[in-house]
Amino acid sequence: MKKQLLLFLLIVISSISFAQTDQRIYDIIDAVSAERIKTDVTQLANFGTRHTLSDTVSQTRGIGAARRWIKSEFDKISNACDNCLEVSFQKDLVKKGTNPRIVKDVYVVNVVAVQKGTKYPNRYIIMSGDIDSRVSDPNNFTDDSPGANDNASGMAGTIEAARVLSKYKFDSSIIYLGLSGEEQGLFGGQGLVKKMKADGWDIIGIFNNDMIGNIKGVDGIISNTDFRIFSEPIPATETEQQRKARRFYGGEVDGISRQLARYVHKTTKTYMPEMNPMMIYRLDRFGRGGHHRPFNDAGYAGIRIMEAHENYTQQHQDIRDEDGIAYGDVLEHVNFAYAKKLTAVNAINMASLAWAPPAPEKVEIGGIVEPSAKFKWSKVDGAAGYKIYWRDTTSPTWDNSRYVGDVTEFTLHGIVIDNYFFGISSVSEDGFESPVVFPNGIFR
Repeated sequence: MKKQLLLFLLIVISSISFAQTDQRIYDIIDAVSAERIKTDVTQLANFGTRHTLSDTVSQTRGIGAARRWIKSEFDKISNACDNCLEVSFQKDLVKKGTNPRIVKDVYVVNVVAVQKGTKYPNRYIIMSGDIDSRVSDPNNFTDDSPGANDNASGMAGTIEAARVLSKYKFDSSIIYLGLSGEEQGLFGGQGLVKKMKADGWDIIGIFNNDMIGNIKGVDGIISNTDFRIFSEPIPATETEQQRKARRFYGGEVDGISRQLARYVHKTTKTYMPEMNPMMIYRLDRFGRGGHHRPFNDAGYAGIRIMEAHENYTQQHQDIRDEDGIAYGDVLEHVNFAYAKKLTAVNAINMASLAWAPPAPEKVEIGGIVEPSAKFKWSKVDGAAGYKIYWRDTTSPTWDNSRYVGDVTEFTLHGIVIDNYFFGISSVSEDGFESPVVFPNGIFR
């Protein structure tokens, strides 16, 4: 009896210690600068146009000048952190006629900055922004297209996150990414995913930032705290066997991208409770797509983080005044204090993931026709312990949890398996957690 009581007390004490927040995360939030984001958005907008098919020779105008400037900023950051970033271009040739928006052969060039992890260097967390911009005609690559919000804001946020996080060492690697060809067909992401798969990179997830600077919606709502997290419910690479299993065991909204969205929601509410993360149960906006999709298509976890209230008069529009409305994606419509907040959301979640151990690869659940839920999972090197999560089947978030220590199986007595969904996360000594893993096996 004394032994059982001691074990119970150890679990309670461990649960309390792992529930604490980490001061470094608050420091990261404070270090993000709205002024630096404003400077970078202004610079990107001042390239005139960043259309994928625009000028690549000029030093002051066009996508060529923009991507060289982005690389130079990553190089400066790397120089300031003792060459902690590996900065490079990655390109693919897209041939004329590939789709109606490719009217000439073009090299789609991405800018990649990799901050290598110390413990899991082949495990990558990605933050991306899009380099390119467009006006009303997607094939107009000569007229001014400043793209201040879409998507200089996301690109500037990615550069700023690199400035802040480069001051720290992480267990896992972080990639700061400028993607091209988004407006012409998501070509930058497609090309990079092929390379990552060929090189065997372990991609934990991508945070695609596409428009993080507008607070005044066309719906009349003004909010500097709301933001959306788009995520698909299950991987596009799901097998027929997995699909059939879902009919009996559940998991319709528990794919890896949805777990990544829940992770961002939880971390944000813990460290930035003033923010209102809105989890949208959809791959992207209705019938539309963003640059996390190529990663989703390849089976990687990926989400889109963006403003909650869009203004369509400022997206994909020729700059003009019409019927008293000023159209165009120009600097005056970007709220840099808001962009700072969403940049901080990205930064703290990447840091939390990069300081966390990998998630268990195998999670099995049992307890069919029993009064208790049972679990087994694969051991994770570097994990100090594990947490069991559960929630009502109708709840969008993991509402209940129990830290169970450094074990690989556990029984939740008195909790009936039929009434809840469950998952397991691994936990570091500092209390940082992996994303929750939904059970992928059954035992009796």
